[in-house]
Amino acid sequence: MSSTQLRVFLLFSVGYFVSYVFRGINLGFAPFITHDLGLSAVDLGLLTSLYFLGFAGAQIPAGVLLDHYGSRRVTAATLLFAAAGAWLFGAAHSVGMMMAGRLLIGVGVSVCLGAAFKALAQYFPAGRLPLMNGLVMALGGLGGVVVGSPLTWVLGLTSWRMVCVALGVLTILVAVAIWRLVPETRESHRQTSLGGQFKGTLHILKSGAFWKIASFSVVTQGVFYAMQSLWVGAWLRDVAGLAPGKAAALVSVLGFAMMAGCVGFGAAARSLERRGVSLYAFCGAGMVLFVVAQLLIMFGAPLPAGLLWTAYGIFGGTGILSYAILARHFPAHLIGRANTTFTLVIFLLIFGFQLGVGAVLSLWPTTGGHYPAAAHLTAWSLLLVLQVLSAIWYFVPSRALSKSS
Repeated sequence: MSSTQLRVFLLFSVGYFVSYVFRGINLGFAPFITHDLGLSAVDLGLLTSLYFLGFAGAQIPAGVLLDHYGSRRVTAATLLFAAAGAWLFGAAHSVGMMMAGRLLIGVGVSVCLGAAFKALAQYFPAGRLPLMNGLVMALGGLGGVVVGSPLTWVLGLTSWRMVCVALGVLTILVAVAIWRLVPETRESHRQTSLGGQFKGTLHILKSGAFWKIASFSVVTQGVFYAMQSLWVGAWLRDVAGLAPGKAAALVSVLGFAMMAGCVGFGAAARSLERRGVSLYAFCGAGMVLFVVAQLLIMFGAPLPAGLLWTAYGIFGGTGILSYAILARHFPAHLIGRANTTFTLVIFLLIFGFQLGVGAVLSLWPTTGGHYPAAAHLTAWSLLLVLQVLSAIWYFVPSRALSKSS
């Protein structure tokens, strides 16, 4: 790996790390902001999921901007909005202001993942993308570890509002580093008007191959991140009966497992392709194992909790391989928009699933601040049905992938 490739990889990984921390920070904040503002499960779900709504709403214009101006400029500029959102959220004393801050954070980090994948596609050969994309997800996924035990420890020393201030400062520093240290992209398509750029996005949305590739991945990724960033903690406390400290520790275990899965599946994909196993099939197999892991947890399989949640984390991130599949199917000048359109669908589903789980839980009364196991099992069962239906679509043979995009 050259020094330029290493610099691009590390800086965009840090950008995605910031995005991931913001994504799951309310998992640690939840008990505090719920107590301060008297939030219900629906309120908490809506407040947290506004990040995903802002993120999703910005995806199509973000993809256009990435393909028009490049990853460096767009990422550095939009991270400033995330910093402002963090400070607004931390200073707010009303739910409305907190919602505005959370929405602004989602918009601000909306390009981090798509920008990273676009930059990698420009600086690394296609054969290395499954591994490199997995490494970015792994390093960025440290954010999922941080919002577990480390955040719980920090919140024992200071307030959640001060954590927001610190995150805003960190975000500004990352934006400056990307602006100053990332080289200009090698190719530019500025000769195409912005209107022409949006036509490219429409072309992707009309592509049967795009929806075939995305089908199973967007649903499993939507479920995984909706749960990891908020409702996993509630499951561990309400259903598994764990104390907050032990629940936070398992959240960190899940985060580490997701990182390992991203790297491991990325490396294995390249090796198996050389032996004739397609990336599409391998990605699908990993997502099926994620569904199996959920079933084992739901039915209380007689296995150590650490093992079950490790499996949940390892297989929960396998849908990331779909980005590499998209990079092979769409031409280089459409990669930014293909990635961000894919991410758009995922984050719309995360928003819906996170809010939906809160709505289902609220159908049951709480006891001592906990929802009954039946409430959680009902929500998980509904999500499981959606995943099985999307799996059928993914695996049923289709001509879409054999056609030109």
